[in-house]
Amino acid sequence: MYLLELAMNLTHVFGLHAVHSVLQNNPKSVTKLLLSDARGDKRLAEIEALANQCHIAIERSSAKELQKIAGEARHQGAIALCRAREVMSEPQLLSYVMGLENPLLLVLDGVTDPHNLGAILRTADAAGVDAVIVPRAGSAGLSPVVRKVASGAAETMAFCPVANLARTLGELKDLGVWLYGASDAADSQYTEVDYRGPVALLLGAEGSGLRRLTQQACDGLISIPMAGSVSSLNVSVAAGVCLFEVVRQRG
Repeated sequence: MYLLELAMNLTHVFGLHAVHSVLQNNPKSVTKLLLSDARGDKRLAEIEALANQCHIAIERSSAKELQKIAGEARHQGAIALCRAREVMSEPQLLSYVMGLENPLLLVLDGVTDPHNLGAILRTADAAGVDAVIVPRAGSAGLSPVVRKVASGAAETMAFCPVANLARTLGELKDLGVWLYGASDAADSQYTEVDYRGPVALLLGAEGSGLRRLTQQACDGLISIPMAGSVSSLNVSVAAGVCLFEVVRQRG
């Protein structure tokens, strides 16, 4: 039965925090809750109570059975079976941006590590990002690992994979969005740019950074000063540093 359900455009969210978050923020997406048959865990009891409030079916399973579903990841005794969240199409993205008063967008140019993407989605949600944009090819998608690391942000954040990133960036510029890309070759530090208007921040892949065409589409390049021996930050950390500078400037 479980495999049949997964074939019906369903996915799973696992881990105590992620499951609790999806039950709070998007309970209508949850079709079933799989909980450990071990009793006495206060956090599992809270999740069970929340599921009962939302009239969501609960199925008890052994830790071994839950681990088969979660694979190598830690399920912590809780897995939510959810309707797969639809990603945003490019036309939907442009229409959405047109309706925003002062959009803040995040563009990830080839971030392939699901742990990094999950952490970035969580940070983006906290910073009030309106949408995260990625190239459809060569980027991590909304996998169960991403959903767990994102701790619920994957269920609420607008996520848009696009076929041609350079074209999408041009269309965003036509809508009045300023593009600032993080690069070691930047002339300006990330604190020296005015982010108070419509802005998209662009971050590149782990190691290689922004691709050449992506850099050429930017209105400006920004860098984070490094005082130690390492030459760059992890992309999820860099996203947090830059996004919360935008938050600071916007008050």
